[in-house]
Amino acid sequence: MENPLVPPTMFAWRKRKGNLEPIYEEIPVPPAPASGFLVKILAAGVCHSDWSLLKTERNFPHYNEIYTLGHEGCGEIVRIGKEVQNSKHKLGDIVAVYAVPGCGSSSCGECNRDLAHLCSKGQHHGIGQDGCFADYVAIDARAAVPLPKGVSPSEGAVATDAGTTAYSAIVKRAEVKKGQTVFLFGLGGLGFNALQVLLWIGARVIVSDTRETTLEEARKLGVPGEDIVPVGKLVTEFVHENGLEDMIDTVADFVGMKQTFSDAQNIVRYGGKILYVGTLSNETVVDPKICIKKRLTVLFNYGGQYSDVVEVLDLISKGIIRPQVENGKLEDFPKVLKDLHEGKIKSRMALIPSHSR
Repeated sequence: MENPLVPPTMFAWRKRKGNLEPIYEEIPVPPAPASGFLVKILAAGVCHSDWSLLKTERNFPHYNEIYTLGHEGCGEIVRIGKEVQNSKHKLGDIVAVYAVPGCGSSSCGECNRDLAHLCSKGQHHGIGQDGCFADYVAIDARAAVPLPKGVSPSEGAVATDAGTTAYSAIVKRAEVKKGQTVFLFGLGGLGFNALQVLLWIGARVIVSDTRETTLEEARKLGVPGEDIVPVGKLVTEFVHENGLEDMIDTVADFVGMKQTFSDAQNIVRYGGKILYVGTLSNETVVDPKICIKKRLTVLFNYGGQYSDVVEVLDLISKGIIRPQVENGKLEDFPKVLKDLHEGKIKSRMALIPSHSR
């Protein structure tokens, strides 16, 4: 099914192997895949991972020599592939783009365990393969997630990663329960969503961040002052002074630096969990004497499942999660990414192509 208004070419921000800066170039609009859709991008979220993808050279098998960046997207279905039948989607529907839908094969070791986001054979939009920092993106039908009423395209875009990764980490990996105490490092794009998920669950949350403005946002969400670590205060001192040594069930590290992971090992209770999500450091240090003595569980998380995206979008539509997202222009991607890397953006930024403004 065709939409005659789709142009033959578009502009896209591309990663070229060997070049550490993004390239803005005109390329052909891709056709709708036989088993999927061509989606007109309405909003695409900028993530810290985009900086890592640009500044480091990856050698994973699925990485192309050149590809369009952007793994958080939301847009309108404008073309439908000839093999798509009995789909819940139709022309004109607005969908969030699930960046890693997997190959879908019943013989796939990841897809058949409901871990499609870990599948190496499926699509990886914006992560080594063409993504959403463009006017259009071609996706498999498995990557299209219906956008609920009341959720903006910008919120839908950032929900696919910043929302879903935080939700999956807290609910599925760490299995945080009502009444537990969680120490949360970092209130960036993912951490702020994680805070809202934790409050929705009914956990007590102690928060730490280097920016007073983000701590103020935590106060507005209802985190009491006694559960906010003052900027510049040593975390271990705060925990000791407030008698929290034997109370912290889980430390959720959405920063991922050597210092935060070291603090996590020291402040979590015996038999507790450390949830490692942030990746600001490329390496960290496990203290085996502490971890063995305390019998700690260290968990890692990458993205989330399709069902997690659906659940996060539902929580956003109900006002339980309110993503902090600002809008910018797609043409300004390099500056926006630099500002995000330097901590000048409060939480998350969604880029809007010129045709959608």
